[in-house]
Amino acid sequence: MDENLVSNEQEKDNNDSEVLSGHDISHGDHPLSEGKASLWHQYFQEADIAEQIERDVQRTHPDIKFFSGDSPFSLENRKALRNILLLFAKLNPAICYVQGMNEVLAPIYFVFRNDPSEQHACEGLGLHKTHEKSQAEADSFYCFVRLMSDSIDHFCKQLDNSPIGILSTLCHLMELLKTNDGKLWHHLQITNKVNAQFYAFRWITLLLTQEFNFNSIMRIWDSLLSNPLGIQEMLLRICCAMLLCVKSRLLAGDFTENLKLLQHYPEVNIEHLLQVAKELTNPTTCPSELSV
Repeated sequence: MDENLVSNEQEKDNNDSEVLSGHDISHGDHPLSEGKASLWHQYFQEADIAEQIERDVQRTHPDIKFFSGDSPFSLENRKALRNILLLFAKLNPAICYVQGMNEVLAPIYFVFRNDPSEQHACEGLGLHKTHEKSQAEADSFYCFVRLMSDSIDHFCKQLDNSPIGILSTLCHLMELLKTNDGKLWHHLQITNKVNAQFYAFRWITLLLTQEFNFNSIMRIWDSLLSNPLGIQEMLLRICCAMLLCVKSRLLAGDFTENLKLLQHYPEVNIEHLLQVAKELTNPTTCPSELSV
């Protein structure tokens, strides 16, 4: 037999022995695997999350140049939002990312990025400006995590029916309304059957960021974050005050009209809204302890 032919046959046998057979491939590492332990599955899942975050970041306050447009400044700001949300999703796999979190993050980053102090001001130049941007991003991430920690249970479906879940919080809101205006409560809950989950779910989980313009959000958050009784207490008071401020329209409306009104909340005097929230009666708190 030709020596070259023998040599080729031996080389072929050696190569065949090095090929990984199908049964030797770990199912968990297969690109098409849906197993939670699969690195490929995790990769594609993270890619989907990143894509969703990117879509939401692009839609963040399109009417404000700070977040929108193609200027280097706005592109840099959107990149910071994206980085923070991606890191939060990575560190909190049980919650991951929920649509609307970008709206909660936006006011936080806006404040830090526009901090006029010498250390954080965004009006600096060159390397100093880059350093300040980095500080704003880091500080925003820290505060975003702290803020979300107060309402993180509202995003866990497994806790929906628990005492700390979103349904329990909605019940507290209705109890607050019933205590302060039984007639309006009866009209919404009994007569028209406008379930609070239809409108207040978004109010509470996204901290009212989609109900008011950006300047109003900043003023409302000033009261939320400075309240000595905690964010959730003041948030429920403001939500209840929102119902009371449109009481006449709600009492005159049917199910469809009321739902449309509450899902597209009208412009109101923010200072009056906060004052109404402060003066509400809550059996568990004292109005004199509140500040607006």
